[in-house]
Amino acid sequence: MKFFISDAFTDSLFGGNPAGLVIIPEGQDYPADSVMLKTAAELRYSETAFIRRCTKDTFELRYFTPADEVALCGHATIAAFDMLKKEGYVKTGQTCTAITKAGKLSIDIKDDTVMMEMAKPVLIRTIDDTAVIKRLCDISGAVPMEGHFPKTISTGLPDILMPVADRRVLNGMKPDMEALAEFSKSTDTVSLHAFAVEEDGIYARDFAPLYGIPEEAATGTASGALIYYLMLDGMINPPAAKVFVQGEAMGRPSEITAEIILKDDGTPSVKVGGSAVIIAKGEIDI
Repeated sequence: MKFFISDAFTDSLFGGNPAGLVIIPEGQDYPADSVMLKTAAELRYSETAFIRRCTKDTFELRYFTPADEVALCGHATIAAFDMLKKEGYVKTGQTCTAITKAGKLSIDIKDDTVMMEMAKPVLIRTIDDTAVIKRLCDISGAVPMEGHFPKTISTGLPDILMPVADRRVLNGMKPDMEALAEFSKSTDTVSLHAFAVEEDGIYARDFAPLYGIPEEAATGTASGALIYYLMLDGMINPPAAKVFVQGEAMGRPSEITAEIILKDDGTPSVKVGGSAVIIAKGEIDI
């Protein structure tokens, strides 16, 4: 099987968020889950996407961290369809369908970017309990932004969106990973996505230790949740687009574009995307 290593949400090598990609040969089914999990652990990236072509425009994707399978991974999806374009499976201007365990998603193949429709954004809960906020701050080392509460939002995966006071606070965060993993488990969430709103942009960091990811350089699903948070709290009015900067604390700066519109029936629709760079490819014997 062909495998690739790709840096997503960047146009420069060694930037962005690296993902493993494995193409299942046409006509074959996925390997056993245990084999895909071991493959992801061997490649050692936060997520590895296993890609199976169903039709000319439709691909099924499954995502594995080194510790578990997840329903969706934004950066691995962007990396996957960028790779499929560069390898001749799809073309610029084509709209594809990605079948994932989070649902069917529309993928727009553009000249230099891939834009992915996220699952319908859902506000799961607003965290307004003072004791819970204090615990979250103690665990993460954050100082919250005044007037805005953390929220659990899903655009495919449930993440805690936590606004912090400023970029200095964001960069100084040193979460207790063991405690954060336990907090994520108890709240049925995947990651803590902290962000700071500054005059020159919006900066973010993402921590998912429950899934073996202490910190991630670019997180598509959480970026989709973030633009929905900004709408809910009145910071933007749709239609709107924002570029989020993530990964600076890891030395892997990423730029994630997120867009939000309201459909004719008033429901929000979110897309997330960016560029990607293939850094390595080869054959893997499984």
